[in-house]
Amino acid sequence: MKRTPHHPPRLKPFSKYNTPLWFITFGTHDRRRVLDTPQLHRRFVEFGEKQASRGTAVGRYVIMPDHVHLFVRVGAESQLGPTIGFLKKALSAILARDGIDVPHWQPGFFDHLLRSADSYAEKWEYVRQNPVRAGLVEKAEDWPYSGEIVPIAF
Repeated sequence: MKRTPHHPPRLKPFSKYNTPLWFITFGTHDRRRVLDTPQLHRRFVEFGEKQASRGTAVGRYVIMPDHVHLFVRVGAESQLGPTIGFLKKALSAILARDGIDVPHWQPGFFDHLLRSADSYAEKWEYVRQNPVRAGLVEKAEDWPYSGEIVPIAF
């Protein structure tokens, strides 16, 4: 009997992408506004830099007070779910150190597979404007908790 790799039914059409580019969003438990700190931002960037050495690219991102948006291309030796789980765990260490009670996160995360450069550009422009729409800054470039760790070309 021939065995085939298992893909969840909703991902079967996308299994043709060797290194897909994902748009990810995850939020805090009860939408607590605890993420917009320099320490958490530093840990996020450190995580992304460490992942780059393992073949996973964390690209553009915006950390809002109660949720995170990021673009990620997971390396062949990694999986998306565990990678996001490790990221949440790394950020939880900062939250716990700051006295934030668990649970820190809503279960799971939202993922969207990007299929074109246009889709990537549109998503990024929408995401980078989040702090402006939320009234946190007047211009997107003034938000200190956003950036790009590894440039990801589509």
